[in-house]
Amino acid sequence: MDQHTHQHHDHEGQQIGYASPKEALQAPPEEIVYVAALHTNTGVEEPDFLAVVDVNPRSDTYSQIIHRTPMPGLNDELHHFGWQVCSSACHSTTSLQREHLVVPGVASTNIHIVSVADPRRPELVKVIDGEAIKRKTGLSAPHTVHCMPGDVVVMSMLGDANGDPPGGFAVLDASTFDVLGRWDNGGNTAQFNYDFWYQPRKNVMISSEWTAPNVFSQGFNLEDVMAGKYGQSIHFWDLADKRITQTIDLGADGLIPLEVRWQHNPDSETGFVGAALSSAMFRWRRENGAWAADKVIQVEPVEVEGWPFPVPGLITDLVLSMDDKFLYFSNWLHGDLRQYDVSDPANPKLTGQLWLGGVIGHPSDSSRPLTGGPQMLQLSMDGRRLYLTNSLYSVWDNQFYPDLQSWMLKIDCDPNGGMTIDESFYVDFGTARGHEIHLPGGDCTTEIFQ
Repeated sequence: MDQHTHQHHDHEGQQIGYASPKEALQAPPEEIVYVAALHTNTGVEEPDFLAVVDVNPRSDTYSQIIHRTPMPGLNDELHHFGWQVCSSACHSTTSLQREHLVVPGVASTNIHIVSVADPRRPELVKVIDGEAIKRKTGLSAPHTVHCMPGDVVVMSMLGDANGDPPGGFAVLDASTFDVLGRWDNGGNTAQFNYDFWYQPRKNVMISSEWTAPNVFSQGFNLEDVMAGKYGQSIHFWDLADKRITQTIDLGADGLIPLEVRWQHNPDSETGFVGAALSSAMFRWRRENGAWAADKVIQVEPVEVEGWPFPVPGLITDLVLSMDDKFLYFSNWLHGDLRQYDVSDPANPKLTGQLWLGGVIGHPSDSSRPLTGGPQMLQLSMDGRRLYLTNSLYSVWDNQFYPDLQSWMLKIDCDPNGGMTIDESFYVDFGTARGHEIHLPGGDCTTEIFQ
């Protein structure tokens, strides 16, 4: 890709995509963010919705939900969502503009196409029926959404049409949103699926593992882990050939590797994956033509009265700053949010830690009472503002935090290291639960560079 490609803009002059991480670092501060909010399994018979939250400190509606875009049905379990076009496509030969969010329901397999032509008032313009997706792909339970080379949207699917393993990847046309079939062509695939990321210049994709929908939808049971029903591997794919070239079994230290974050540098051959149950952070790298992974951070479990086993931190989300300097991750059960300097990726250094709820009884750093623990994270392009919500997955929320009241916080991040809570910012989702967060101009979990 030509690194001097001009920026794309929409009709309001808002930038659509960036040519490089350096350019993305210069992005203007976000004024709104989009949050997936759900009522699924809360006991409230209302649809899930996409919330627009005002994050402009100079606004009269700062820290408030200023618009809701409800889904047409119930029990979608909105989870992770994404753009139909991101930086990797905006700066190629595509003529597409970033005008639509692809918002899947992990429970219903319905895919909702939401127009953001008016960024502050997103509008639902199409629903792809989950049963049709199952028929066309043989897959269910969409999770991660990424735009991909070839003007397509690819989604990781966590199970087959019946909710059993293995899963795979489904493809949508990025213009028409027609279901094109399977990205992996039904060929060699992993037993379990979850998150994925790709590096176009390196012709490589990485995917991680959770478990099948018929397992995770019943709640967490340690016996399922012992029975091998949860994953512990990461997979490296040939991006062009759409086939797995190498699998790394992370072993007992790598149980349930969830979110994967490649460095943003398009020439990078390293990144991080958080193993939730083992509460370990691994760094992958290319070495002598093959891939390797090393544990670089371990969160030790804590004995808590009434728990049948030592409580793991449960690393459930992570985000890497656009300059690849800082790694943030959340320990959903312990209740702490961590910031590490990863300028040397092999030797992370803890530079910030905040306690925000959790089950182990550690005093909170917030002036407000917080139920649940820090979970989904999103970081501004300049790395100064971190947003977080506390809902993981409805059934597991109910299991581990039965009195969960969902909130969203904003953390101010020092460019030299350290974090402080913006006490003037607090979003109460009421009867709903807030999950994934995205910024209108792109963010640190959506932008991939060619």
